[in-house]
Amino acid sequence: MAYDELGTRERPTLGLDTFGDVPGSDPARHAEVIREVIEEAALADRLGVDYIGLGEHHRVDYAISEPDVVLAAIAARTERIRLGTGVTVLSSDDPVRVYERFATLDAISGGRAEVQLGRGSFIESFPLFGYDLGDYERLFAEKLDLFTHLQREEPITWEGTVRSALTGQRAFPTTARGRIPAWIAVGGTPQSVVRAAHYAMPLVLAVIGGSPRGFVQFADLYRRALAEYGHPELPIGMHSPGHIAATDAEAREQMYPHQAEVFSRIGRERGWGPYTQAAFDDAAGPEGALFVGSPDTVATKIAWACQTLGLSRFQLKYSVGSLPHEQRLESIRLYGTEVIPRVRRLLNP
Repeated sequence: MAYDELGTRERPTLGLDTFGDVPGSDPARHAEVIREVIEEAALADRLGVDYIGLGEHHRVDYAISEPDVVLAAIAARTERIRLGTGVTVLSSDDPVRVYERFATLDAISGGRAEVQLGRGSFIESFPLFGYDLGDYERLFAEKLDLFTHLQREEPITWEGTVRSALTGQRAFPTTARGRIPAWIAVGGTPQSVVRAAHYAMPLVLAVIGGSPRGFVQFADLYRRALAEYGHPELPIGMHSPGHIAATDAEAREQMYPHQAEVFSRIGRERGWGPYTQAAFDDAAGPEGALFVGSPDTVATKIAWACQTLGLSRFQLKYSVGSLPHEQRLESIRLYGTEVIPRVRRLLNP
């Protein structure tokens, strides 16, 4: 896979992510949200955004459980935007089926498909598909190993403990370019970073708390591990939430109640303390994890993150909780028309 298709430090890929957040966690709105995501991706394509990633979840508060199906619908409405995930939960899926689905998406989209593999930040898919959480680590490790064999698009002989062995079988369809590009998305554990380097897969850092600066150690570890394994330097991407409006005040005012509701809800599940305005303001600051503000503020912060971590890709999660569809569309419009050009100028003055 050519490096420049995945972004470079000189010209990073600037994309968008969404989980298909459902207002009020209302299952009656799932279909509506999926249609809105398709409309949002079509707008991003018209505006020149490089990438759209859809997260896989199996919860009432997120509408997208099969990203590749939604991406196929997006492919039919778009011409140039790259289509991927953020993430595909490989641990609770079958790698052969994953590869075949994305190879099919690649054919439909004319070679625009890719996949970001990870274990996800929620566990609902494990009991839903009959997997034991006690096998959490082994499931991902073995299935990732099998996926790397599938990328060769040749007859496979492989054996593990979490599924039946393969003895010379192939996955179909094959792709015109010979493989589906795959990234490994991590939350910031050293073992996951080293594993991405071991398999020579590009890395995506999910920065949803703290500061991007705190992830420099993982970017450095990844590059050192690539060198130790004898691999060339590969792209590093970053995923962070945010929202764009005409002014900083407007963007923060629009985003805060929805961010607070989401984090408070998830916090109750995980035993976190209540989400506060002070926590939001800190994360929205110059070095925080939220990329929220005017186009100039967000562009400056993205350029800073790209330079600080040596990024080849930045993915803005533009949807959060019950943030209205109209505000999401406006955020995408500003991202495509104002933020992306400013980031390009800041990185290449």
